[in-house]
Amino acid sequence: MRNAGSEEQLKSWRERAHALRHLPPLLAEVWRTKPLYAASSLCCRALLAFLPVALLYVSKLLVDEVVALATNQPGASTQALWHYLAIEVGLVLATDLLGRIMSLCDSLLADLFTNHITLRLMRHASSLDLVTYEDPAFQDKIERARRQTTDRLSMLFLIASLGQQLLSLLAMSASVIAFSPLFFACLVVSLVPVFWSESRFAALAYSLLYRWTPERRQIDYLRLLGASHTTAKEVKLFGLSGYLIDKADQLFQRFYAENRQLAIRRATVNYLWGLLPTIAYYASFVYILQQAIARLITVGDLIFLTRAFSSARGLLSQIFQNISRVAEQALYVRDLFDFFETKPALTVSANPLPAPRPIRDGFQFEDVHFAYPGAAKAVLNGISFHLVPGQKIALLGENGAGKTTLVKLLCRLYDPTAGRILLDGNDLRDYDPESLRREIGVIFQDFLKYDSTAGDNIGFGLVEFIGDTPRIDRASEKSYADTVISTLSDGYKTMLGRRFEGGIELSQGQWQKIALARAYMRDAQLLILDEPTASLDARAEYEVFQRFANLTSDKSAVLISHRFSTVRMADQILVLEHGKILERGSHSQLLARGARYAELFELQAAGYR
Repeated sequence: MRNAGSEEQLKSWRERAHALRHLPPLLAEVWRTKPLYAASSLCCRALLAFLPVALLYVSKLLVDEVVALATNQPGASTQALWHYLAIEVGLVLATDLLGRIMSLCDSLLADLFTNHITLRLMRHASSLDLVTYEDPAFQDKIERARRQTTDRLSMLFLIASLGQQLLSLLAMSASVIAFSPLFFACLVVSLVPVFWSESRFAALAYSLLYRWTPERRQIDYLRLLGASHTTAKEVKLFGLSGYLIDKADQLFQRFYAENRQLAIRRATVNYLWGLLPTIAYYASFVYILQQAIARLITVGDLIFLTRAFSSARGLLSQIFQNISRVAEQALYVRDLFDFFETKPALTVSANPLPAPRPIRDGFQFEDVHFAYPGAAKAVLNGISFHLVPGQKIALLGENGAGKTTLVKLLCRLYDPTAGRILLDGNDLRDYDPESLRREIGVIFQDFLKYDSTAGDNIGFGLVEFIGDTPRIDRASEKSYADTVISTLSDGYKTMLGRRFEGGIELSQGQWQKIALARAYMRDAQLLILDEPTASLDARAEYEVFQRFANLTSDKSAVLISHRFSTVRMADQILVLEHGKILERGSHSQLLARGARYAELFELQAAGYR
């Protein structure tokens, strides 16, 4: 019966063999990046592979000619001596020139490839949906993929070097085999255990990094918390620095202890196996010396053979090591392509419908249920309502009642677990998601504060018109963001946020007006405001929503707010509790009913008396 260790080792070898299938598409990506640079680098490497053996042979001829001249042998010629020397100088200059051209092409190709693969990663990430992003396993996957955008450059050059080394070995080994096939065979055999050992420990190192991906992400997060301008204020006020540092250090020390143990084992075992090729080499070296002493070979032959044998030994060792490293690196490349193979969780119809313009019947929720992936409890339980064109609906309820989740379903960031959402009689899943979202202007409470110019922060609402200053002006006026812009030294060109030089930080209320302007950028048929004015005082919020009501008189809207001065503007109010609609009606109707809405209204009104 095979023991657990051998089973794990067999699995490791199978994983590496399977991972090698990703090398051809990776090399294809490199070639597509810049064929001219890739071809030039390969040509230079091919020529450089044969130049060392050519140099060795010319050196042999040069030494033999010197010995012949020194001993007055017949046929010796100074002209031949200078001829060989000129050839050697030419070969050295060619080697240097080809090496520099190759390095230049590699450097330029590396920059282009890093950019190419990073942009591809960003494009693929943008195609994935919110459901995918909220999966912790996916977060580990994308973290490993991000690391590969730069870390795999060394592997590409490793593969190219491996090809160059194989060509050099063919040239070197031809002369060594001609002298002694047995010794060359012994040298090859002695390197096999070294290759096996290197490969085994490389797989163990990858397994360690793979298992520790969640903890390494946590360490990165702790570093961000402990050294970021966005967290510095609260970290200092609560005195969290020591705790964060200690926690990060604890995680690092645990990883370091396991990695250190593996590194020591790897170094010790590989050193012991490495003695075999050294013994094989020096046994061969002794034999070559004996042949020279017996004058069975010339001095030039001695130099050529010892150097060729030494080079072949070094090349064989490097080739075995590099094959092992390529197999190891292929596991990391697998992480990159695993990410590229990730499919969105939300399906898109083969022939999606464009969003209707104008919307005629509106949005209709029919017995909609929803539970987050992996959650035991549903967030929404049988929600049904109809949002007709031009109607304003307000969602009211305690935190966790399902208000924001309902909005995300409306934007098709998620699909219902059960039930369906219709738009003009068609299931929301039948529409093209991008076309649908272009008809929705939404601003969430946790809106993004982009570390970019004020103009960009607003223009991102409809990026096609990011340079349209009149449109940005109109959006700013609608949200009162123009009062913020007027205080900025460079107006729309002012850098916001502290990440970049010259950036300024806004108050939360000012940021909210900027974010509202972003929502106003698009001429959407449905506007959704999910508590975006929570940091404004009651009067400012009332003014913002009053203008919102005036500006959207012919549009549908969904409002989420805890302030009844805002909620009462809606045509219909839905009171949510435990994922269900507890009450529905206008402000006056719900007050007259004297139930949950009236109770909440009286509680808030009492606070202002």
